Amino acid sequence: MGVALALTTVLAACGGGQGSDDPDQLEMWTFKQSHVAGLEAAAEIFERETGVSVKIQAYTPDDAYNTKVAASARTNDLPDVLEVHANGSDFSFGGAGLLEDLSDDVTEEWTERFLPPVAQDGTVTRQFYEQSLAPGAATVGIQEGERYSVPFTVGTFGIVYANKERLQQAGFTEAPETWEEFIAMLDAVGQEFPDNGGVTIGMKVPSTGLEWMLQPMAYGQLGPDAYPALFSEDPEVNWSSPTGVRTLETFGQVNPYWTPGTGILGIDEADLSFAHGESTFVVGGTFTLAFLAENGVDPDNLLTFPIPPPEGAALPDMELKPFALTGLSVVREGGNMDTALEWVRFLSRDDVAREFAQTALDLPPNDLGPRPEEAVGPVLGAMAASLGESEDAYHAGDTSYKPNGYDAADVGAVFAEFAPLARRDAERSGEALSDLINSYWAESRR
Repeated sequence: MGVALALTTVLAACGGGQGSDDPDQLEMWTFKQSHVAGLEAAAEIFERETGVSVKIQAYTPDDAYNTKVAASARTNDLPDVLEVHANGSDFSFGGAGLLEDLSDDVTEEWTERFLPPVAQDGTVTRQFYEQSLAPGAATVGIQEGERYSVPFTVGTFGIVYANKERLQQAGFTEAPETWEEFIAMLDAVGQEFPDNGGVTIGMKVPSTGLEWMLQPMAYGQLGPDAYPALFSEDPEVNWSSPTGVRTLETFGQVNPYWTPGTGILGIDEADLSFAHGESTFVVGGTFTLAFLAENGVDPDNLLTFPIPPPEGAALPDMELKPFALTGLSVVREGGNMDTALEWVRFLSRDDVAREFAQTALDLPPNDLGPRPEEAVGPVLGAMAASLGESEDAYHAGDTSYKPNGYDAADVGAVFAEFAPLARRDAERSGEALSDLINSYWAESRR
């Protein structure tokens, strides 16, 4: 039974009554241990300003958190505020009746604090509503226009983390601007550090290599018109086409530099491999920084940069469009909803968001201005500087050009046969990718 279905069943049996009824106390749950210290620091300021205390509790990992939420819904013992996966568990919990619809509470004045690409995240769009109608959908019950969260942390995939000291020893002090420069860096560092100079990524989750590396590189190389065509049924332009094969061949230049075992490492395991010095590069997202720091990596010893486009790319200065990673939700029918909403609004305040970011090492949704490094420090600032809101910025969360039923895990598993496993060449991989994607298009028409 999925989370949404389980919660719907629970709520049908029990109803509301969640949250604190003490006007001077709130409770908030999060699934991110790295957020606790920052939230507690914010809570101290909130209590000084309002007289209301906020108890922060973390339940990890995600599965344990979802189980806790479901169990507490059964006993009417939920907190006042939940941190949620934006455009994900907020919709699952909201559709099941756990969360307050904030569409009338989140004003334009509030959202003006946020970067425009994320300002409406947490709101049910037509696309999300239609997806909720599919059999077995985890978001059943949502309605277009409802809002179940406001952005709390934002970011994107496709961020490379590199050991700065090792790079300097190999003669590099600046981030590469092209894919070819990145490959040259990998080669030089690998020669300087033959045992641990490679790059890793959590390919045990096969969609990571596809979505965190290949797709941003391909988007930069081909641009916003030709890139979506890779996922079409047209053999003249999709992955099986000459353009698709050349894109794969370009990406394949990284294959000699994978850290041994990359194909069987989970995301956390790959990050730990880097943290323990077993590799010099790891690919993740803006969210990876906090985990690395938790596991002993000194942020001052990191050089970070987005996956760069190849030479002659359609978008040589490609930006990454941010999307909300986590959001803040108010539990429905809580005993202290007005104060809970005040706490959520407080966390969105520019000064509070910046302080939280520096403590949690996670990017806030707020506009950090032209010099983000001054607001959140050099490492977070460098990642913030790679984000953009132009029409041509790469949006990792955009799936509008893919068929209904598209399964990134299965497509990623096909791609993994090419990189990092190198069991298929680019031409056969392009054909295999197109065959699988074409099957989704065919299924979507039935």
